Amino acid sequence: MVGRMRRQRSTKIVATLGPASSSPERIEALFRAGVDVFRLNFSHGTHDDHRARIEAIRRLEQRVRRPIAILADLQGPKLRVGTFAGGPIKLVPGAAFRLDLDKAPGSAARVNLPHPEIFRALRPDSFLLLDDGKLRLRVRDCGADFAACEVVTGGPLSDRKGVNVPDVVLPLSPLTDKDRRDLAFALDHDCDWVALSFVQRPDDIADARRLIAGRAAVMAKLEKPAAIERLDEIVDLCDAIMVARGDLGVEMPPEDVPILQKRILRTCRRTGKPVVVATQMLESMIHAPTPTRAEASDVATAVFDGADAVMLSAETASGDYPVDAVAIMERIVARVEHDPLYRRIMDAEHADPEATAADAITAAARQVARTVRAAAIVTFTTSGSTTLRAARERPDVPILCLTEKLATARRLSLCWGVHPVLTEDVHDFQELASKSVAIARREEFAKQGDRLVITAGVPFGTPGATNVLRIAWVGD
Repeated sequence: MVGRMRRQRSTKIVATLGPASSSPERIEALFRAGVDVFRLNFSHGTHDDHRARIEAIRRLEQRVRRPIAILADLQGPKLRVGTFAGGPIKLVPGAAFRLDLDKAPGSAARVNLPHPEIFRALRPDSFLLLDDGKLRLRVRDCGADFAACEVVTGGPLSDRKGVNVPDVVLPLSPLTDKDRRDLAFALDHDCDWVALSFVQRPDDIADARRLIAGRAAVMAKLEKPAAIERLDEIVDLCDAIMVARGDLGVEMPPEDVPILQKRILRTCRRTGKPVVVATQMLESMIHAPTPTRAEASDVATAVFDGADAVMLSAETASGDYPVDAVAIMERIVARVEHDPLYRRIMDAEHADPEATAADAITAAARQVARTVRAAAIVTFTTSGSTTLRAARERPDVPILCLTEKLATARRLSLCWGVHPVLTEDVHDFQELASKSVAIARREEFAKQGDRLVITAGVPFGTPGATNVLRIAWVGD
């Protein structure tokens, strides 16, 4: 069945695939419920699992004739304690507990931490968080192979629980040997976005870019306090940002996370970089058919803040109601975007355009579209930069992106308000208008009597050369 599947919203939906959502039929059901981008979580599953999902997505893409983006989310370094000789232990507040490089099974007094780089970075009074932050240790003394700690927050501790070091920049690359193998697989299978976990500093992005070499767009996951301290530099270097609130919430006080979310979104809005809000958005729907009212409000807040996309994780990967979770997220997003307050918020925050012809044209396109009550803004783009500028303006009409590059079309599926269409480039002004009108009608963005605002670059097909704005009338 062929369907144009025009979305009646601007904020995009990212859904994670997993055991509950890997069949071709379930992937198509998720897409038709509202998914714009499929996430492959390389923390789980084999390459064969991911290959089958990619093939199903690409077959679906051909049937619906709409570009669909695939996000490869790399695991990153996972820091974990070792094992215990007698099963789980209980840490008592005020007690001493030692972490070291000794591989012998642990006890109530000590356990192996097979990460010498952590010991090299620790200082007295640093904190260590265990088991997703449930347990908290203060470092009293440390050396190259140990950390003698005091238990601040106690509780049970069992084998291979995770370790977080919130107030230290660790000398670790975000790309482990496993990540490099997964990255090579993702690039060989034409994944459109690569998400980097454990980003701490701008150099982490630069290292990944050298490996990726333009074959995919780079998304930085913000989950470390050290990354927040260098937010502007990291945003400048990557193509998009993910607010990974689960891990960020482990290493920072929970009351700080909503404030940081707003700060990150404002920074991305200002620079025109797409931003995804992720983690626990509809968490209760892993096992319940409806979300809590608090979760609905959480999704709505991200939309009101201008997020490009909101993401589902376990809800669709392993939950009992994956399609329902997408459908409900779609309804929440659409309801918010049709509220008058949403438009007032979008109109209140516009970044000042840079002193370039491209920025001037794009800012003018939003104003002209409102003045003439256009049905859509049409952008002709090669690299995607023209369309990204249009999305940064958050216009009150859809953005119809026309490009001859499939990779560009797929990547832009993540971006706010963008409906990408793969088409050959134009060669003159008459074709510019006629193609815009024909595709806008075909994709159900315009009807007879409507106007379109068109931006492009002359000479046609020149990347980044947006210097033309034209108004076209949709005739018979």
